[in-house]
Amino acid sequence: MSAFLHQRPLHNPLSDPHPLSPPSSNPRKPFSSFSPITLLVLLGLLIILGVFLPWTSMQEGLFSITNRSSLKWRSYTLAQAAAFVAQNGTLIVCAVSEPYLPFLNNWLISIARQKHQDKVLVIAEDYGTLYKVNERWPGHAVLIPPALDAQAAHKFGSQGFFNFTSRRPRHLLNILELGYSVMYNDVDMVWLADPFPYLVGNHDVYFTDDMTPVKPLNHSHDLPPPGKKGRTYICSCMIFLRPTSGAKLIMKKWIEEMQQEPWSRAKKANDQPAFNWALDKNAAQADLYLLSQAAFPTGGLYFKNKTWVKETNGMHVIIHNNYILGFEKKIRRFHDYGLWLVDDHAHESPLGRI
Repeated sequence: MSAFLHQRPLHNPLSDPHPLSPPSSNPRKPFSSFSPITLLVLLGLLIILGVFLPWTSMQEGLFSITNRSSLKWRSYTLAQAAAFVAQNGTLIVCAVSEPYLPFLNNWLISIARQKHQDKVLVIAEDYGTLYKVNERWPGHAVLIPPALDAQAAHKFGSQGFFNFTSRRPRHLLNILELGYSVMYNDVDMVWLADPFPYLVGNHDVYFTDDMTPVKPLNHSHDLPPPGKKGRTYICSCMIFLRPTSGAKLIMKKWIEEMQQEPWSRAKKANDQPAFNWALDKNAAQADLYLLSQAAFPTGGLYFKNKTWVKETNGMHVIIHNNYILGFEKKIRRFHDYGLWLVDDHAHESPLGRI
């Protein structure tokens, strides 16, 4: 801005620096030192000083603003973000790395249709995601250091994927410690209806079954019995938690289970078995609630059992696009079922078209 207000005085390089000699006694026709060429040169200098320098200053100003904005979001804390986003003491949270941004946008469109987008907090696992989300939707993304390698985090079964998903219970526990209720979703989900009316009662932890066998519509909401591997098969991708001692206990035990069974090339661990062990071993110390299978079906049921889908038509609330691996395959399946929304409805997302 200073370039606009305080420009250096112009100096005419063609003017004579020495004093003029005394005028001759012979009268002469007045002479002007400003020839046409001189005037053109001066005009050029004025254009350069009046246009180029202010533009340079403007560029520097824009860069400075962008840099300050980046620094702001780098130092944005979870406590600040949660306070900004929470409504009625509740957050909707996802964790995203940059390759998943199209899925984030698809998920957000479906949430916006249920009027719950304003309470969404995106936990960015890399700085690219942090800046892109906050540039378009200020305050709705936060990064909890350290940042992860965005490209290493998206391949299921990889160490990068484990590093990505293993941070989930810590994020959720931190939010509970701040005093908020929190719904966690993976972003390969689509909302067809409002899930909050299904969170009945005042239980500590709400979750969904990842098994494909059909349950009766009035099935029990207790933790299911263990399967063949000696543990339950609850999905860790859709969880609702209240800030109670029971919910905090389950998150702490989930963290401990993953610490006891880290990722290795021989045993490519992921976060879901650890979540199930935490539930199974501590069920007596927390109030657990299994959500309706018809409302929250696993992808292995919704996308593979057409008869069941017809029988439960109108009951589906959140669809999870799991039981399939690969970005392209997930997108193609969403396309086939009319659930890929970003191509025609990006204007409905708080992020617009990414």
